[in-house]
Amino acid sequence: MVSIVIPVYNEEATVEKVLREIESAMRQTQFDYEIIIVDDASVDRSKEIIKNCDVKVKLYENSSNRGYGASIKTGIANAIYDLILIVDADGTYPISDIQTLLKESANHDMVVGSRTGQNVVSHPLRKIAKWFIRKLAILLTGTNIPDLNSGFRVMKKSVAEKFIHLLPDGFSLTSTITVAMLTNKYSVKYIPVDYYSRKGKSKISPINDTLNFIQLIIRMVLYFDPLKIFIPLSLFLVLLATSVFFISWLLFGLIMNVTVGIIMMTAVAVMSIGMLADLIDKRLR
Repeated sequence: MVSIVIPVYNEEATVEKVLREIESAMRQTQFDYEIIIVDDASVDRSKEIIKNCDVKVKLYENSSNRGYGASIKTGIANAIYDLILIVDADGTYPISDIQTLLKESANHDMVVGSRTGQNVVSHPLRKIAKWFIRKLAILLTGTNIPDLNSGFRVMKKSVAEKFIHLLPDGFSLTSTITVAMLTNKYSVKYIPVDYYSRKGKSKISPINDTLNFIQLIIRMVLYFDPLKIFIPLSLFLVLLATSVFFISWLLFGLIMNVTVGIIMMTAVAVMSIGMLADLIDKRLR
């Protein structure tokens, strides 16, 4: 049994097609299902099309534009089944792969449709930003992440609800829950899927959303595994102090005792804060 959550904001060109593809794909599975659509105050004909479509859905309407993440959280809160599948309404994901994701969900806490298939359409500038964010997430989580923020995934509601208070209202929800699950050692499986060109304008703001992604990744790691941030920072300060010591001695014939001392004390303070944060985190779990 699965609850399919679809956030919608101005998707009049594709939403009906996506609904019919979902209905067709689900008929080929053994799953009972419900389709939950959360309309985020669309100003086009999206709601009219959804209401007139003969595919059975539960429609929730936000009174104002609250954001992609807020719509997903509304869908999760109103889902009646423990298995949650989220997919965008813009027609960019291969709906036929729903069967594969659902099959793998029996053995994992989350299954992600990773946009690493044979046919993937992506803007060059976004590729650079996504590559950087993904590498940062891999470094901080210590786990290989083929696709950090795919909007096509299946997860257990009981697990997602543990982190619901941490999930943002914007596009970084998917990145946040990926990092949250990985740092808490939940089982995450990646399935390569294609990714098609969308119709209409993307709602993502490249600069603002990229900065939000980076901020939230660091925040999640600080929340769940603070030593992964504090230990490298402390070691960097020790290395900096050592470099200042030898450079000042070799180049100027004197040792910058005060500067070296301040940097070393800062390194010790950072390490101490990290260990305290880690202790608090372990006690609260």
